[in-house]
Amino acid sequence: MAKKSMIIRALRKPKYKTRQNNRCKLCGRPRGYLRDFCMCRICFRKYASEGLIPGVSKSSW
Repeated sequence: MAKKSMIIRALRKPKYKTRQNNRCKLCGRPRGYLRDFCMCRICFRKYASEGLIPGVSKSSW
């Protein structure tokens, strides 16, 4: 889990646009972020397997 201070810092509006960093809305993880879903890969996988993300299904071939 991310530190609360880092999550709060990421939520503040940065002085410069390039300082903005994306964090998962659910757990605050800064890495493995999926822009389309605003969450990290771990939360995405968890919610997709539970069927909570509409239009996303596990692929099989």
